[in-house]
Amino acid sequence: MSNRSESSSRELIAFRIDGREFCVDIMQVRDIRGWTPATPLPHSPPYVRGVINLRGAVLPVIDMATRLGFRPTEPSVRHVIMVTQVEQQIIGLLVDAVSDILTVTEADIQPTPDLASELAKLFVRGVLAIDGRMISLIALDHILPTQEAVAA
Repeated sequence: MSNRSESSSRELIAFRIDGREFCVDIMQVRDIRGWTPATPLPHSPPYVRGVINLRGAVLPVIDMATRLGFRPTEPSVRHVIMVTQVEQQIIGLLVDAVSDILTVTEADIQPTPDLASELAKLFVRGVLAIDGRMISLIALDHILPTQEAVAA
């Protein structure tokens, strides 16, 4: 017999952006690297910082602050790039810092409030209230632009 709460628990990696906390499923995170200046790409969305060389592969870097509607990040040596896998694509997420690894169950994840905008609901899969902190669970599959949006 397995313990139901243990079998349904999952690990999340928490990070900070502009004083706020967010998290993603740790299984989607491949690496955490220090900030490396990115080479800008012409005609890319404002939240795409550009690309970096990751062990010979071209890695697009998304400024998570800009993507989530906050002011653009002014990267420094303190910032990090979380290398994540979204479906078949590897992308880098520019964040202020990685803060924690959380073990939670589905019961710990509250639904995104109804008052949130449609865009917020698209990115935020739920909210965790842990130790007096409010941590938004990010849906990485909506972070990249859709092919239709790129073609427009």
